Amino acid sequence: MNNLICIAGPTASGKTGLAVKLAKALDGEVVSCDSMQIYRGMDIGTAKPTQAEMDGVPHHLLDVADPGEDFSVGRYVALATEAITDIHSRGKTAIVAGGTGLYLDSLVKGEEFAPPSREGERKFLEDAAEQKGIEYVYDMLMDADPETAERLHLSDRKRIIRAMEVFLITGLPLSWHIAQSKQRPPRYTPFWFGLNFRDRAKLYARIDARVDQMLAQGLTEEVRSLLQSGVDPKTTAMQAIGYKELASALRGECTVQEAAARIKQASRNYAKRQLTWFRRNERIHWLYPDETPDVAAKALKLLEREPSAG
Repeated sequence: MNNLICIAGPTASGKTGLAVKLAKALDGEVVSCDSMQIYRGMDIGTAKPTQAEMDGVPHHLLDVADPGEDFSVGRYVALATEAITDIHSRGKTAIVAGGTGLYLDSLVKGEEFAPPSREGERKFLEDAAEQKGIEYVYDMLMDADPETAERLHLSDRKRIIRAMEVFLITGLPLSWHIAQSKQRPPRYTPFWFGLNFRDRAKLYARIDARVDQMLAQGLTEEVRSLLQSGVDPKTTAMQAIGYKELASALRGECTVQEAAARIKQASRNYAKRQLTWFRRNERIHWLYPDETPDVAAKALKLLEREPSAG
């Protein structure tokens, strides 16, 4: 209905390759849905597609933030919606591809989020938490938005401050914003594809091979460069798989070989979590590269049977 195709799946399953092939066949453009490929300077460790891999197909939502920035799902939805609207306005097919399930689902639903942070309110709350303790801000939140406060633990400083900030900016509780968003019908009705492997060992082998390739391509140097440029190792971006482990190695806390093993294990665990998330989506048409070598051809056949999808 909305000329939208979504490609989901675990890390290293081949989403980029499938997206490019479908885009070339359907006169489309790709919108990345990866919470780490949004960051500039983080190319190797996020498996950001190279110019060769893009094969002339325009890609959106890559390199839209600096590693030191806080980047939210709300900001992603706003930017991705803008990109999709632009693609549609030129009569082309939008293909959203990536493994960040929360971003994908929020985009398709068209969820609208509370306003972005504002320096005045944020500073007031940060100062209050610093001087009087997070309990003080939590008590403020309990008065303003008890529904949100009751589901947050005192240790969740960031969310407590954010929820109270929303109330100060809008005069309405965060719980109200969330309820309003859930009442809206989905913005898009996409055709969903998911990539997976019947033989889990084959997926894990692909993950391990990708980590080895990243290291050979200079991932350690990429992490070192980011740290030397002043990026705080505690930022969200630097907590990404691959970056966190190698930053630890560069501090001398482990060897690069030990970091590589940890990256492989963390990536396998992440793949499991991704599959758990996407399996809840009953509309996904699953494709298995280990039993169907040409998944793009199969995907195109499935689309032909569903005229409204293209």
